[in-house]
Amino acid sequence: MASFEQFFTLIGKELAEKIEFVCSDMWQPYLKVIRTRCVNALNILDRFHIVAKMNKALDEVRAGEARRLAQDGYEPVLKKRRWCLLKRKTNLTAKQRPRLRDVLRYNLKTVRAYLLKEDFQQFWKYNSPTWAGNSLINGVTT
Repeated sequence: MASFEQFFTLIGKELAEKIEFVCSDMWQPYLKVIRTRCVNALNILDRFHIVAKMNKALDEVRAGEARRLAQDGYEPVLKKRRWCLLKRKTNLTAKQRPRLRDVLRYNLKTVRAYLLKEDFQQFWKYNSPTWAGNSLINGVTT
């Protein structure tokens, strides 16, 4: 983090304030430095880290729900389904496709989280910043 701060010290306040765009991950120390040093910049968060956060949230929902279902004596419908839910549909193996289809039949929090994650993938296809912004505000992805 010190080297990141040193970079801005090196280029000076005047040049740092002229920066218009910054692309970064979501590590809080980076975000804080960018916010304080690049006051006029639009910080663009990278796709990899956004998708990783979404997958992490989905996996936490899945794991918690799987434990709850097991404790309540229900069929282990989420067992061996982790990668079916986290992978892109195009990357599923022949064995994983029917497993995903099976789990999507249930009214589970995991399924809702998965559908939200999949619906969000439309965001990356927008050409218009206005439409992309509207999709985030209104949840509209079509």
